[in-house]
Amino acid sequence: MTSSSALPVAPSAPAIAPSFLDRLRELAFSGLPRMWSVPQKRYVFRLRRTADGIVSEGLSRRYTAITLIGLAEEEPEVAPQMLGGQSAKEVAQGLIDELPSVTNLGDVALTLWAARAVGVADRRAAWDRLSAMTPDVGARYTVEVAWALAALCLDEEAPARDLRDRLARRLLDAQGGRSSLFPHVIGGRGLRAHVSCFADLVYPVHALSYFSRATGDRKALDAATACARRFCELMGKAGQWWWHYDWRTGDVIEGYPVYAVHQDAMAPMALHAVEDAGGPGFGAQVELGMLWLRSAPELRGGTLVDDAAGLIWRKVARREPGKLARSLQALASAAHPKLRFPGVDALLPPGPIDYEDRPYHLGWLFYAWPRKRRAGGAAAR
Repeated sequence: MTSSSALPVAPSAPAIAPSFLDRLRELAFSGLPRMWSVPQKRYVFRLRRTADGIVSEGLSRRYTAITLIGLAEEEPEVAPQMLGGQSAKEVAQGLIDELPSVTNLGDVALTLWAARAVGVADRRAAWDRLSAMTPDVGARYTVEVAWALAALCLDEEAPARDLRDRLARRLLDAQGGRSSLFPHVIGGRGLRAHVSCFADLVYPVHALSYFSRATGDRKALDAATACARRFCELMGKAGQWWWHYDWRTGDVIEGYPVYAVHQDAMAPMALHAVEDAGGPGFGAQVELGMLWLRSAPELRGGTLVDDAAGLIWRKVARREPGKLARSLQALASAAHPKLRFPGVDALLPPGPIDYEDRPYHLGWLFYAWPRKRRAGGAAAR
């Protein structure tokens, strides 16, 4: 796991071809209809490979909203094919109708975002529910604050401009001055309060970039750029987007698991947002991350992209009981920012594949690579 201050760059070998991105999209088109529950009119939580075949498990309001956001980037006729014949607006309206009983900030924020993305005209229930949850006060997950900010920035009709501005300020105030990274919980405390995951970095980068576009706030773009630059500096030599970071220092705490959704969707959507807001481009790092997904050294050149199963498997993890490596490194770094448990790579080597696929991965894949990006993006060359 690199800690160099130089940005990793893709090798001079052939860049990711359009055919690889097309291949990922075909797997998304294959996987999403299998993840749709017709009776419940929701996406399942996941598909998982078992000894008896691939089975579906659970339901997810959150994953349904994210997938709608991604499908909004596709041609209009695509969504009904992925939604059991329903329109995206019908599904989004169903999510809005449930909001009075929804208590999770992330689900509310994503519902508003999805409703705006697919063109639901009356979003007042979503605006009101989001405002009533007062996401600008109290201890809150950084990811959910970022989703709320993104939803308000992307919905130009939302009346909650003051709330939007307060959420942006909350993220800016939470950013580590030394590290440029963001905490897992804004206002959080405890032994693991210094540990951030990759999601805690990419979603604020994305949201602050959109806030800068909406308002012209240069400080927001500078903050997003600084965080993006730092996690790009920490990127693995083979293109891995690492998992756990110390938001106090800006160092990697534990790299594994490496998730497919980070490689082809979440990192690209955040880095594209910085560039689209007028910040620097990170095309080489996006490309390197995609190269890892195509051929991972932990898998001896193998890949999580499974054409035979018609799915993209979730992650490459360590050979370990539970989450041992992450727990050990969190405890060590809590004792001292530079302290790490030695020999983890030898004792708990990476390699096992998590054989599951979740609909939000495929939704963010569509969102990260809209038509205009596929036509001219670095990984589509």
